[in-house]
Amino acid sequence: MAGRRGRARTGRAGGGAGAARRGPGRPRTRPRARRGAGRGGARRHRPKLLGTARHGGTRYGSVRYGTAGLGPHSHGRLQHMGMARAAGGAGQRVAVGGQCPAHPPGPHAAPGPQLRFRLAGYPRKHNEGRVEVFYNDEWGTICDDDFTLGNAHVLCRHLGFVAATGWAHSAKYGKGVGRIWLDNVNCVGNEKSIGDCKHRGWGNSDCSHEEDAGVVCKDERIPGFKDSNVIETEQSHLEEVRLRPVVSGGRRQLPVTEGIVEVRYKDSWAQICDQGWDSHNSRVVCGMMGFPAEKKVNRNFYRLFMERQQLNYRLHSVSCTGTEVHLSMCSFEFYRGNSSAACSSGMPAVVSCVPGPLFATGSAHKKKQRQQQQQQGQPRIRLKGGARVGEGRVEVLRSSEWGTICDDRWNLQSASVVCRELGFGSAKEALSGARMGQGTGPIHLNEVQCRGTEKSLWNCPFRNITQEDCKHTEDAAVRCNIPYMGYENLIRLSGGRSRFEGRVEVAGGGWRRGPARWGLVCGEGWGTLEAMVACRQLGLGFANHGLQETWYWDASNVTEMVMSGVKCAGHEMSLSQCQHHGASLSCRNTGTRFAAGVICSETASDLLLHAPLVQETAYIEDRPLHMLYCAAEENCLASSARLANWPYGHRRLLRFSSQIHNRGRADFRPKAGRHSWVWHECHRHYHSMDIFTHYDILTPNGTKVAEGHKASFCLEDTECEEDVAKRYECANFGEQGITVGCWDLYRHDIDCQWIDITDVKPGNYILQVVINPNFEVAESDFTNNAMKCNCKYDGHRIWVHSCHIGDALSEEANKRFEQYPGQLNNQIS
Repeated sequence: MAGRRGRARTGRAGGGAGAARRGPGRPRTRPRARRGAGRGGARRHRPKLLGTARHGGTRYGSVRYGTAGLGPHSHGRLQHMGMARAAGGAGQRVAVGGQCPAHPPGPHAAPGPQLRFRLAGYPRKHNEGRVEVFYNDEWGTICDDDFTLGNAHVLCRHLGFVAATGWAHSAKYGKGVGRIWLDNVNCVGNEKSIGDCKHRGWGNSDCSHEEDAGVVCKDERIPGFKDSNVIETEQSHLEEVRLRPVVSGGRRQLPVTEGIVEVRYKDSWAQICDQGWDSHNSRVVCGMMGFPAEKKVNRNFYRLFMERQQLNYRLHSVSCTGTEVHLSMCSFEFYRGNSSAACSSGMPAVVSCVPGPLFATGSAHKKKQRQQQQQQGQPRIRLKGGARVGEGRVEVLRSSEWGTICDDRWNLQSASVVCRELGFGSAKEALSGARMGQGTGPIHLNEVQCRGTEKSLWNCPFRNITQEDCKHTEDAAVRCNIPYMGYENLIRLSGGRSRFEGRVEVAGGGWRRGPARWGLVCGEGWGTLEAMVACRQLGLGFANHGLQETWYWDASNVTEMVMSGVKCAGHEMSLSQCQHHGASLSCRNTGTRFAAGVICSETASDLLLHAPLVQETAYIEDRPLHMLYCAAEENCLASSARLANWPYGHRRLLRFSSQIHNRGRADFRPKAGRHSWVWHECHRHYHSMDIFTHYDILTPNGTKVAEGHKASFCLEDTECEEDVAKRYECANFGEQGITVGCWDLYRHDIDCQWIDITDVKPGNYILQVVINPNFEVAESDFTNNAMKCNCKYDGHRIWVHSCHIGDALSEEANKRFEQYPGQLNNQIS
């Protein structure tokens, strides 16, 4: 055990809000929000993009945009919300809550100034955002220092919600502008006003806007709350856009790829006059709906259909360049007053979109796309580390090696080119600062500057990387618009303590549409991969656990098993896409206690083996049998060792060190808690996971000729990156795990850190190491858990070379992988 301890690097302890939270990337400057234009009549303007896309509950797959100020020239950075009319702006939509005195007047005190509250920022939903308070005739923010859930409860009640479910630090919803009114706020949670809580005093703060606090409120309004949480200063923006299908087949089928373009207006939907409408406009709408391209539509059919319809036009003279990510970023004009005679020589705008490969319907369409993919060969771009379809860290293939993109000048135009190239729509967000986890290997590109019209990211101007330019803490990522499929309506959780956990219930067996007949999923064979798909379908991120028994969540009257034999690869969008028994149910334990359950999480760990260290430390040792009794007890030797003449003779061992990094966004923790760890008397330590790694020697065609395994007897933070504090240490029965930004080192000289190759004949082989091979612990990416090396063994010496993570090279490079004979590592010790 002593041999596996590494020298500790001093890290700064976390704890206080706003202290050790900031990432090591270079500080970014964000453009200030522009004030809204003055009021006017039917003016041409370029309204700002209003917030984050999120699909509404309609079966048309509408896209709702919230209340942000992301302008067309923001380059993907977050702009600040414009002021409400009281603060001098116009044409904005601002979430504003009720009013209350800053300090409730006492019997002899003069009334204090009236406070108003609103939610702002991007990206967000209607019940979350950066908290802004109107005090002393000026809007300002609240610093996140010492912020608590109690503070969030008080603020959410100000905004008309019953309670808070969470809060956000470090300007998650973008940096505000103006004053920072409150700092070091400390509420119990039952105060009637934020002014009743302890704080440093109004306007007294040592914070910057990088520390603006946000809240996530429970989506339930306070009964009788008088002031609306939404103030419409002027109807001169677009929030929600949809495609309404009119063809009978199109109304039943998802995704909706063709229909009339409609915008939300007050409590109904309105049409857009198609005078001047062109393919650029259609491209923007299709991108919003999650489709990479547009196609021509039969307008004559729709013209006949419209003659029998009552229409309500809202927009006309729409003019897009085709690079916008939302229709509200195009120039257009509104019809004012009575629009019944509008668009006299035109008709409603109609759009037809081409779905990407994941969402193509019909065998002919899918076959055509498969042929196109085969002609193009291996894709040169991919997304990694995202919980949902269409999001992740952007990785590109260059010189046969996958690498990342630095986030300098990363914006929505470049992100949209990536999204469309991958078969999705335009970009919903261009993420910087390794928001989808840090990559490994080279950083291939920097300062990518796409116009938005390019077919591929490789057609965009970019700058090559020098070593000083960027680190993986600045890896760029995207969230793309994807078509509305309605998968989330076919699954739900029941009985859990929060919306992130519970027993899985599916509608209609999970694969049929129609009247919902809710039922349970058989827990047999249910594991992490199946739970990953369930959490993705629910929109709840990654899976923490997949549970085969859920008797403690027995809170629903649903008792019938309707789905069994579920087996997922982990990448599917819904459980119906996994293998399952269909209508032929087969479940040995049909009681409700054996129904499948999940615990979901927004973040997950991501383990990665440091391949060069394996190559540098590999050597052969002939170890006497009398020194291997404990190793034999833990099954660390080949099966032929049982027939050896103990304690005489020896075993030939291929030894090497393993350094396992956590590059994800959550700590890696053993599946089992300390109460169920197994004590091994021989080695005198606990095993927190029976099998943590597999070590195999394979022939070039993949046949296994020798194997080993490593139980996680001690998962701990051996060393960490700068400014990351160690959290896990095995000594004194301590908690085990690997912190984000830290690594665990299993040295070559500890028991079981080997493969028994006594029976292996001379030849060329592959050394394979697989971390977390049974998917016992959830990770954001399982495809990088395997490492491979080439081995040449002549019966006396071994050469180990070309070690790399399994998915780090191109397909062609992997085929050439076994050819090079390698270099001498070491001789037999």
